[in-house]
Amino acid sequence: MRFLTAGESHGEALVGILEGFPAGVAVSGDEISGRLRLRRAVAGRSTRQKAERDEVRVLGGLHRGITTGAPIALVLPNAGRAAAAPDAVPRPGHADYAGALKYGLRDAALVRERASARETAMRVALGAFPLRLLGSLGVVVAGRVVRIGEESDDRGFSASLRSARAVLDASPLRCLDAAAGRRMASALEAARAAGDTLGGVFEVCAEGVPPGLGSHVHWDRRLDARVGAAFLGLNAVRGVELGTGFALASLPGTRAGDAFKPGTPPRRASNHAGGIEGGMSNGQLIVVRAAMKPVPASNLSVPSIDLRTGRSAKARSERSDVCAVPAAALIGEALLGFVLAEAFLEKFGGDSLAELEPRVRDWRERCRSIGRG
Repeated sequence: MRFLTAGESHGEALVGILEGFPAGVAVSGDEISGRLRLRRAVAGRSTRQKAERDEVRVLGGLHRGITTGAPIALVLPNAGRAAAAPDAVPRPGHADYAGALKYGLRDAALVRERASARETAMRVALGAFPLRLLGSLGVVVAGRVVRIGEESDDRGFSASLRSARAVLDASPLRCLDAAAGRRMASALEAARAAGDTLGGVFEVCAEGVPPGLGSHVHWDRRLDARVGAAFLGLNAVRGVELGTGFALASLPGTRAGDAFKPGTPPRRASNHAGGIEGGMSNGQLIVVRAAMKPVPASNLSVPSIDLRTGRSAKARSERSDVCAVPAAALIGEALLGFVLAEAFLEKFGGDSLAELEPRVRDWRERCRSIGRG
């Protein structure tokens, strides 16, 4: 399974194709639109979100709301279109400078049009398909905000992800603790008033993933490597960790492992591994956390150079998100969905949901039988 997107931030539309997706999965246009609506409605967004309608059109791969096995083709018109004025002054922290050098351009606007986070709207739209497939196979994925600037939500997922999803979808900040949400909202308003931006950390978890997805035999088949690549491919993400992540570096080996407890199947005393050991899912909750830098663009011009003359210049300020972390928590659900759905298809095979479901049920039962003798 693979997907491809095309289109520019202020072009006519974004285009997406999802190939290798099984037949027989029910995905409605309302479901796709609903996820796009959540992406627009989260806190910290720019004024552009008020202009966008995100009315996605399905051109292929669906018949009466059921996938057919053919490539799924989506078109997402850009309502917030505006001709990008030529700009030879790259913005620090963006793709402008490196992209202009790579492709021999003197107009940084041509680079930023494709590098814009607007492209993630199509990833969210396409992500509705793997998330629906995973749901049919007993897997729930949920993303939340852990930190914005210096304010954090340490509550975490204490109940099932299915019940937590309802709380998160109703929260513009996509956080579970109301008091933490108020503190984060205040920090966002202060940054907006100052013409500044904030970064933070978001977390995406998957519940109900069976053991054995991914592989230890080759580096590029490791599930954790593929998760890391998907999240590092999201705009502004600068670090990814699974489970306890970087904090494991300070623990002795005797405390870093997730000890087994007797049971059928065996239980674990902790989840430092974040549900992935040796490149494979181990049946525990998969926990992925990503650090996102502040959006570089702001209302304040920053020092740069003119690519035509090499002289000092000020980068043009543009409308931008004050904070993209709440949006990233939602986008991250789609990213983890892509990786896990692909891993399911690799392990269990099948061209339709009708083929997949019994194979997954049989595997779950085999895994539950461990320890029965």
